[in-house]
Amino acid sequence: MSMTALKSETETVTVLTPPSSAVVTMRPKPQPRSDRYVRNAREIAARVIPPLIVFTLLMVFWELVCRQPGSALPPPTKVYADTKELIFDPFFDRGGIDKGLFWHLSASLQRVAFGYSLAAVAGIALGTLVGQSVWAMRGLDPIFQVLRTIPPLAWLPLSLAAFRDGQPSAIFVIFITSIWPIIINTAVGIRNIPQDYRNVAAVVQLNPLEFFWKVMLPSAAPYIFTGLRIGIGLSWLAIIAAEMLIGGVGIGFFIWDAWNSSHISEIILALFYVGIIGFVLDRMIAGLGRIVTHGTSAD
Repeated sequence: MSMTALKSETETVTVLTPPSSAVVTMRPKPQPRSDRYVRNAREIAARVIPPLIVFTLLMVFWELVCRQPGSALPPPTKVYADTKELIFDPFFDRGGIDKGLFWHLSASLQRVAFGYSLAAVAGIALGTLVGQSVWAMRGLDPIFQVLRTIPPLAWLPLSLAAFRDGQPSAIFVIFITSIWPIIINTAVGIRNIPQDYRNVAAVVQLNPLEFFWKVMLPSAAPYIFTGLRIGIGLSWLAIIAAEMLIGGVGIGFFIWDAWNSSHISEIILALFYVGIIGFVLDRMIAGLGRIVTHGTSAD
């Protein structure tokens, strides 16, 4: 070992310094790429295989039950045979209401997008007001609780009388159906903001707009997205029911027209698409909620 003498006017200090040596950094051995692929494949299989097994068993059960003589519903094989054209050519347009399923679904989704967007904006705004103001909560919350119990189709005659047209009437039904869970969940989220956050905002002297964007929305975001997820489901339910009555192009009208024509296989195919799209819409809002709330919203 080497010695270094440090001298001063009053004393001499001897410092022992160790000989220089190489510093060895231990790094974890990288996991082989094949092992990562195997792990990812197992995770995907764990999510995909159980639903596929259940779906296959349901199809087999459906086939066995509905192949019996006198069955009122067609088996899956007959549904496929009757609806092959609709499945493989969803984009045909022969004019009027004789269109492929793509155009019916597209029309319904456009109505849902417009009505739901209006409900999201108005619902978050009203929910913030009700959650922030005691007087607003006392005055508006009882009214909201009464109106939200009215079934969606009960609003349709009133909206037809007011707008005298099917398109705005359907959008209004979507709006009035989906706004209530958004308002209620937003109000609950605003009321549950920790008092410490409010105290800090007062100390740093945030103005109302800054307090809304920097404190209110981030804190209440998990509650807001819960309301948004409930709202999108109600929107999709409402438009199917409304389109059965207002007519025109839309998946709800397609189902009702197929019933009037006794095309049961087409109804079953349309219901399959309705379920898949409803699931995708819910997953989209849930995914957006996880991004905005950094994983704190409910999945």
